[in-house]
Amino acid sequence: MQQLPASSNIFNLKPAKSGPRRLKDAILIALFLLPALILFLLFVVYPIFRSIYFSMFDWNGLGPATDFVGLDNFKTILTDKVFIKALWNALLIIVFSLGLQLPMALGLAVMVGRSLPGRALFRTIFFMPYVLSEVNVAIMWMLLYNADPDRGLLNAIMVGLGLEPVAWLGNMSIVLVAVFVALTWKYFGFHMLLYLAGLQNIPLELEEAARIDGANSFQNFFYITLPLLGSTIKTSVYMSVLGSIQQFILVWIMTKGGPVNASETLATYMYRFGFVRFELGYGSAVAIYMFLLCLIFSLIYQRLTRQPDYLTGL
Repeated sequence: MQQLPASSNIFNLKPAKSGPRRLKDAILIALFLLPALILFLLFVVYPIFRSIYFSMFDWNGLGPATDFVGLDNFKTILTDKVFIKALWNALLIIVFSLGLQLPMALGLAVMVGRSLPGRALFRTIFFMPYVLSEVNVAIMWMLLYNADPDRGLLNAIMVGLGLEPVAWLGNMSIVLVAVFVALTWKYFGFHMLLYLAGLQNIPLELEEAARIDGANSFQNFFYITLPLLGSTIKTSVYMSVLGSIQQFILVWIMTKGGPVNASETLATYMYRFGFVRFELGYGSAVAIYMFLLCLIFSLIYQRLTRQPDYLTGL
C-alpha cells in the first residue's frame, strides 16, 4: 500500500493561516496589549528604574539630584538597627500569618462552606471587614485599644473583670501582637473567601465516596480536601507573605512604627526617611531592598511550588 507523504495530514481540517492573516492577527493582538503595556511601563517599570537612580544620591527631593554617593545608602541601611528591627518584625508578621491567620481562615472556610446552618450569614459577616478601608480599620482598633478605660472597650472589659488596664499600643512587648490582631481581623475574610472558592471546585462525589469507604471527617479533610486545595493554599500563602512585607497603612496610622520602633515595618521605615525626613535617596534605597525581597521570594516560591495540581486530573 502506498503511504501518504509525511507532510500531508488528511485529518487536519483546519486550514493553515496565510502569511498576511498571521501578520494581521499579530498586529491586532499588539494593539489590544499596547494600552496595558504602556501603563505597566509608565507606572511600574519606570518608577523602579528612577528609584534605582535616586538611591545612588544623597537627595532631599528638592531640585536635581547632584550629590552622588554610589552604594553608600545601601551599606548604611544594612548597618541600621532600626532597619534590622523592621526586617525582623516583617518576618514575625509572616510567621504569625502563616501559622495562625491562614489555618484559621481555612478551618472556618471548611465549616461555612459545607453544611453549617446559616453559612451564608457567616460568610457575609467574616468578609465585611475586608471591604472596609485600612484607615477605617486602624481608627476603629485604636479606639478599642485606647488605654483609658472610659474610652477603650478592651480596657473597660479588663477593669470590669478586676484587672489592670493595658497600654496595648504603648507597650513594646505586645504592640506588634496588637497590630497583628487588627491585621488578622481585616484580612481574615479575604483568605477565607479564597478557600471557599477553592472548595467549590472540589467534587462532592469524592468526599461521599470516601465516607462510603469508611473515612471519617478528619481523614476526609487531610487526605482529600487539603490536597485538592493545594493551588488555592499556594496563592493564599504567596499573597500573605507579599502583603506582610509591604504592610504600611494600618501600622502607620495605629503606631507610626512605635513605641521606640517596636512595630516598625519595612514600609514605615521607608516612608519615615523618604517623606518625613525628606531623605528621598535613602528612602529609594529602602524601596529597592523591599523590591528585591519580594522579587527573590516570588522567584523561589514559584520554583518550589511548580508542581502539577491534583485537580487537573479530575
